[in-house]
Amino acid sequence: MTSLRTGARLLFPSDLTSFFELIRQHGNTVYSLMFAYASSHSLLLTLFAGYASHSGALSFGTVIAVCWIGSFAGDVIRFWIGRRYGTRWLGSSASTSRITRAVQTAARLADRHYIWMILLHRYPHGIRGVAGFAYGMSRLPWSTFLALNFVAAGLWSCVTVSAGYAFGHVSEKVMSDASSGLGLVMLVLFLGASWLVSKKLERVAERAT
Repeated sequence: MTSLRTGARLLFPSDLTSFFELIRQHGNTVYSLMFAYASSHSLLLTLFAGYASHSGALSFGTVIAVCWIGSFAGDVIRFWIGRRYGTRWLGSSASTSRITRAVQTAARLADRHYIWMILLHRYPHGIRGVAGFAYGMSRLPWSTFLALNFVAAGLWSCVTVSAGYAFGHVSEKVMSDASSGLGLVMLVLFLGASWLVSKKLERVAERAT
């Protein structure tokens, strides 16, 4: 009976400890998902991966490498699409208006400050997923983009994963295993605050154009 309860708890985790154990058991699948989500610069998931690496559920170095390569590859693909198809992929429906605005904002910033833009575009919400298209539609050479993008992807991966890891270290100091509910609340608040900062950076970037 105990083994059945344990199995059910791992299959449907109800606390962070069980959830981290589930991640640990399916590490290869989790790393594959991290690669896919990193290609779109998924800030919250990358922060959580850093948090999970502090718990030992994931390897800190592997998470950084996977997010680095995924982020780099995602922007290379978007750059190629922008360079080959220009604005045709955007379409003209109302549902694409927000994407269009984000691309236009990224394009204006890239025209003025392409080095800083490539280094920082992964952080503002709404711009990070489409900036690669804007670079492709600009006159930025492939070689320059690839070099800057590789460095920027590495910085983004190290910063976000390390931030999640550091939060895990801090939260460990203020709670015990018996208060995993508190840990979950702290994690949600941390991710929510990160999202709000990302949205604030998006508004700052729009005003800068």
